[in-house]
Amino acid sequence: MEHAIQCAVQTIRERYSEPLTLDDLAHTAMVSKFHFLRTFRRITGVTPGRFLSAVRLHEAKILLVSTSLNVSDIGAQVGYSSTGSFTRRFSESVGFSPTQYRHNALGNTQPSPRRISLAPNETRPDETRPDETRPDETRPDSGGSISGVVRSPYRTDSGIYLGVFESPILERSPAARATIAHSGQFRIKGVPRGSWYVHAAAQGPLPGNASTAHPLLVGTAGPVTIGPETDAAVQMTLRPLGWANPPILLALPVEWSVHAS
Repeated sequence: MEHAIQCAVQTIRERYSEPLTLDDLAHTAMVSKFHFLRTFRRITGVTPGRFLSAVRLHEAKILLVSTSLNVSDIGAQVGYSSTGSFTRRFSESVGFSPTQYRHNALGNTQPSPRRISLAPNETRPDETRPDETRPDETRPDSGGSISGVVRSPYRTDSGIYLGVFESPILERSPAARATIAHSGQFRIKGVPRGSWYVHAAAQGPLPGNASTAHPLLVGTAGPVTIGPETDAAVQMTLRPLGWANPPILLALPVEWSVHAS
């Protein structure tokens, strides 16, 4: 059954601009809609519709920095019939409007206030003492916390970004966040009540070709339920994105790899 879901994911990645339906994808997997939907969600963590939406927005990110197409044309090219709907969904998921994202990714402007960035009193990862977590100083420590360990079988060429999100897709603004200098223990404070996913992301080692982008390493844990003064514990291992991973949509503190998928 995993091979059938992999075929469906490949269909989404190749035909994202088309009006794909659940019937179309279930037919690709050659199973019933009910069984396909349940199995797809178990393997990828999201529904086929959310996976398709993530692929469309990710492809839009690539087009914004690799072409001179206007926003309206890009929205239409990735499957949106309305420019307003495309712009709204892109802005919510990425943290920038399409125009802001293009300018910032190309180095034409400074990051806008909506972008995920270090808090005013927060040092960058290379300035952080070993095993010290730098929380988001702008969020009051009034909720629970999430502690744990993030491991990496690969060398990381950056600090590790950690965020608490409502979605298994790394998108929209985090409820709380932190950075650590390297793999090891972490603690994220000020996590509101609710059910959350913890995402970690870091740059991997640069391949032999210096012109190639750093691979993006990611890890996810959850859902984690947080109540007042809860201190939940999670463990994550950073790995390259695989075929079953939805694309990362959030513009991370540094846009390490626009083409990560």
